[in-house]
Amino acid sequence: MNPKVLIIYTGGTIGMVNDPITGTLTAFNFDHLYQQIPELNRLNVELNTISFEHPVDSSEMNLTYWKLIATMVFDNYAKYDGFVILHGSDTMAYTATALSFMLQGLEKPVILTGSQLPINEIRTDGRENVLTSIEIAAAKKGNGEARVQEVVIYFENNLYRGNRTTKISANAFEAFASPNFPPVANAGIHITYQDIQNTKKINGLQLYTDLDNRVALLKIFPGFNANVYKSLFDFENIKGIVLETFGAGNAPTDKLFDDLIADYIKQGGVVLNITQCLSGSVEQGLYETSSFFQKIGVIGGGDMTTEAAICKLMFALGSSTDKCEIENILKQSIAGELSVV
Repeated sequence: MNPKVLIIYTGGTIGMVNDPITGTLTAFNFDHLYQQIPELNRLNVELNTISFEHPVDSSEMNLTYWKLIATMVFDNYAKYDGFVILHGSDTMAYTATALSFMLQGLEKPVILTGSQLPINEIRTDGRENVLTSIEIAAAKKGNGEARVQEVVIYFENNLYRGNRTTKISANAFEAFASPNFPPVANAGIHITYQDIQNTKKINGLQLYTDLDNRVALLKIFPGFNANVYKSLFDFENIKGIVLETFGAGNAPTDKLFDDLIADYIKQGGVVLNITQCLSGSVEQGLYETSSFFQKIGVIGGGDMTTEAAICKLMFALGSSTDKCEIENILKQSIAGELSVV
C-alpha cells in the first residue's frame, strides 16, 4: 500500500500563478496540482490536498491561522503518513516553531515548504521543494516508523528542524539557515538523513491551541533611549518580553532601563534574554554587563532563535498563569528548540 500524504495549502508565493488578464499573481487551484507538477505521477504516494478557504500571504499569518493549521493536522493525523504544508517563506520559521509547540507527541513528519518563485515560473524552486518534501513525508525506516517525526522546514536541498530555523535571504533560493542545529536531512542525488535524536516524546499526539500573544520584542542597540520603551513594561497589557541583547546576553548599563526591567519582573512579568547574533548562546553572568539580569530574574534563552523565543513565550503564557511554571517551561526544551547543557 502506498503511503498517504496530505498537502495543506495556506498561501504564499509557491501557489501563485500569473493572471494573463491582470498580470497579477493569484492563487491557483490545487486540484490541478498534477498539471503544474507532472512528476508527482512518478511518486508512489497517494496525495490529497486541502486549502485555506481564503489563502493568505505569509505576512498575514497569526495565531488564528496557526490554530487552523494545527487542527487540520490533528484532525487528519490518523489518516495520513505525513503532512506537507505549503506556506509563504517570510514567516515560515514562526509557523513551524509555533506548530512544534502546538503538536506535541508527533510520530509523523509535518513539513513546511514554499518557494521564492511561483510554481508555474520556468526557474521556480517550488517544484523541487514540493517533490522532495512529499518524498520525505512518505519516507519510512526499516521498522515501518516514519523517517522524520517532528515539524521541519524543507528548502533548497536541506531539511531543518522547524524551531531552529530562521529566514536569512529575501531573494536567494537558499533562503533559510539553522545556525545552532544541524540539518535533519540533506537532499542530493540521494536523501541523506542525519542521526539526530528525536524531540521529546509524549504518549500520543496532543494538540495545544492556547497561545497568549501579549508578548513584546525589544532589540537593544547602542545609544537606545530607555524612555522610549517605558510603555513596553506595562504588566497589565504585556505579560512577557523577549529581550534581544548583544553577544552572550549583554546590555549597556542604564539605571532607568534596569529599573524598568526589575519593576516589571516584580509585578509578575517574564523577561526572556536571547542573543542578537545569528549563532551562539546567551550565558548570563559571563560578563558584568549581563550579571544584573541574572540577579533580578531575567531568564536566559540559551541558543533559541528569535522566532523560537517569541512562540515559546506565547505557548508558556497560554499554558499556565503560575509564574514559576511559566519560567520552568521556558527553561526546558519542549520540542528541541533549545540546547540544554
